[in-house]
Amino acid sequence: MVLGFARLLSALPLSALHLLGAFIGRAVYLLSARYRHYLSTNLRAAGFAEPALLGLAIAEAGKGLLELPAIWLRPHATVAGWVTQVSGWDLVEAALARRRGIIFLTPHLGCFEITAQYYALHAPSDSPLTVLYRSPKKTAIEPLMLAGRQRPNLHLASADLKGVRILLRALRKGEAIGILPDQAPGVGEGEWAEFFGRPAYTMTLTGRLAETGAQVILAFAERLPGGRGYHLHLEAMPAPLAEEAPARTLNRALEGLIRRCPAQYVWGYNRYKVPAGAQAPKSC
Repeated sequence: MVLGFARLLSALPLSALHLLGAFIGRAVYLLSARYRHYLSTNLRAAGFAEPALLGLAIAEAGKGLLELPAIWLRPHATVAGWVTQVSGWDLVEAALARRRGIIFLTPHLGCFEITAQYYALHAPSDSPLTVLYRSPKKTAIEPLMLAGRQRPNLHLASADLKGVRILLRALRKGEAIGILPDQAPGVGEGEWAEFFGRPAYTMTLTGRLAETGAQVILAFAERLPGGRGYHLHLEAMPAPLAEEAPARTLNRALEGLIRRCPAQYVWGYNRYKVPAGAQAPKSC
């Protein structure tokens, strides 16, 4: 049933999905007190108190939800073709020529699903992308998610020790990997670091992977107005991750991206939760 409904949605034009998504986003915000609390509190605490920006963030969150069926179920070339502008692809080409591997860090900003699909379609077949994958809490959508993420030149690795080994092997072969760096890790897999002025349990895996010498590239696909597609931004990390305080360095870089497009960040995610078994932070 879930897959059937998703197929119906995926047939709609991107502009219609974004229009409908904005409506759904507002409805969910009004109906869910928990979601409303996280979104509005996180947005204000990060220094974005403008009422107009709150309205935009609510609408963009809905767009992000409704575009997923199309991103996952439409043909690969069609989806990648929605990326109408690309900035920084020269970084990717230079990294591919070095053959030291690429670490794409794609936060929950804009359409984070389409960045991997664009790379997979345009990269050489001997440089596939392996993306770290965590099973969703709602198991009903997992078949849909897997169907959409397993594309040619795009592989998945589970978010566990076995998956980390797969990522390391890919980097050693000069291939690319992708990580959602602002996803709250499990206990023992992160450390507390300030994120928009508040302690957030931040993954340390990115720093360890950067020790391989791979090129670290920040990536986000900005959602263009009117359903006109996406602008893919690719940028080098402003500071090395493999040095002192990599979690803090990571969060500073993510903040810089988000400040440029704050309405399209997923503020409704409980980024500041204390993982089960972890000690609550005292300060950063």
